[in-house]
Amino acid sequence: MFTGIVQGTATVVAVIDKEDFRTHVLQFPDALVEGLTLGASVAHNGCCLTVTKIEGETVSFDLMVETLRLTNLGLLSDGDEVNIERAARFGDEIGGHAMSGHVMCTTEVVNIIESENNYQIWMALPQGYEKYLFEKGYVGIDGISLTIGKIERNNFCVNLIPETLERTVIKQRYIGSRVNIEIDPQTQAIVDTVERITKDTLSQSWIGGAIDGE
Repeated sequence: MFTGIVQGTATVVAVIDKEDFRTHVLQFPDALVEGLTLGASVAHNGCCLTVTKIEGETVSFDLMVETLRLTNLGLLSDGDEVNIERAARFGDEIGGHAMSGHVMCTTEVVNIIESENNYQIWMALPQGYEKYLFEKGYVGIDGISLTIGKIERNNFCVNLIPETLERTVIKQRYIGSRVNIEIDPQTQAIVDTVERITKDTLSQSWIGGAIDGE
């Protein structure tokens, strides 16, 4: 499990491509590599990956074809940075919201509004997941726990504080960039449950009405 509080960034120093398979080698900050072990889970732009090799401060991760298809990690090349969060441990403070590290899809940045005291990013509502996003609800964007500011037509926005801009790669995003999206799992569970109950209730009402009308 992750909290959506990005702990820092790591730089891609090598990308090794094979058929339907890729290995990323990242240069980690000292603080994030300390105590890291093989098999540990680390979120890269919100996507949970497993440590496969550690050599000093360089750490390797394998990416399967499904990961490359669903996330923006397949777009990375040498020199790019990614948001990093190590898996939460029992007793850790949940400063953001509980996240699984399972990216559902990517979406496109459609506008960036920057002013003296605000930095606002607008993104397209991810197709097929629109019903899980609502104003003041949670969303994971490139592994960052954020609150949705507004939803207008087919787009939604988030407002970013200076600390988030300083600590993460989100300020490197531009119009047309793809960002990873993880919807809030609790929101998904509630919406799906309400839909199922409503559907069952309507179905039973229809059946009852049909019987009464016979």
